[in-house]
Amino acid sequence: MLAYRIQAKGAAARICEIDLPYPQEGQVRVAIKACGLNFADLLMQKGTYQDTPPAPFTQGMEIAGVVDEVGPGVSNLAPGDRIAVYSGQGGLAEYGVFEAERAIPLPDSVSFEDAAAIQIAYGTSHIALDHRAHLQPGETLLVTGAAGGVGITAVEIGKLMGATVIAHARGADKLAVAKAAGADHLIDASEDLRTRVKELGGADVVYDAIGGEVFKAAFRATNPEGRLLPIGFAGGDVPQIPANHLLVKNLAVIGFYIGGYLSFRPQIVQDSFDTLFRWCAEGRIKPHISHTLPLTEAEKGLQLLRDRTATGKVVITP
Repeated sequence: MLAYRIQAKGAAARICEIDLPYPQEGQVRVAIKACGLNFADLLMQKGTYQDTPPAPFTQGMEIAGVVDEVGPGVSNLAPGDRIAVYSGQGGLAEYGVFEAERAIPLPDSVSFEDAAAIQIAYGTSHIALDHRAHLQPGETLLVTGAAGGVGITAVEIGKLMGATVIAHARGADKLAVAKAAGADHLIDASEDLRTRVKELGGADVVYDAIGGEVFKAAFRATNPEGRLLPIGFAGGDVPQIPANHLLVKNLAVIGFYIGGYLSFRPQIVQDSFDTLFRWCAEGRIKPHISHTLPLTEAEKGLQLLRDRTATGKVVITP
């Protein structure tokens, strides 16, 4: 079978032909129909992601597909079942073997592409805003990088949770994507973020995927008792947070990493995915997939993330 793999530490990822894997105790083999790409995939290629597996490994963190074979001890799944798995690796391949306990059944009305696009991006936003920041109806949510694969989901979920959403992105096209997702106010990256947010009454919750100077400006535009979620650092710089300002305004900076919950509270992730797939089946959320590409063009898909030319999610269909 074909797989997109990093064969050795520091080596470039490439399409390889490898043996078909077989499930062991507690595992299932899945015929992979769709795999979502993530910024973390790029960090894995550099070896800088906190959960980079030892080489060799197949890239691809979130998949959807059909159970092909079950291993010993698996009784809750059977061949033919439609499932999604937040796997962390192994998704950019025609088949993969995954732990059965991580599998989430898919409603028939949720496509494989949507299921692959929902897990990390929507799961990150849903758990961060609901479980960690406790976003309340009527509060103001500022989302930076609001047209990116994760940011756009924060806009959508923030509106579902009853917030007023301010979207920050670069250029009219990306701002239009954020507006279509439900943003109430739009701020272009060329504008003074702090000034514009303050003019709109300040932010109660900040969901920041950019870092650097953008985070600093958002920090200064946060209302007393506001909560800040540093979700990512797409701008390249990890911001330094002045603790004295936290005290003066009674602010909270809240760490969040969805993968961490898999090791100490996996039920949080499972419950979130169940909710998100139900919302998708009900038409309450709809992943914005900007590109769908075959497995042989996985590198092209990742280049779209490097260049920041994708608006929304890039999905590979093996």
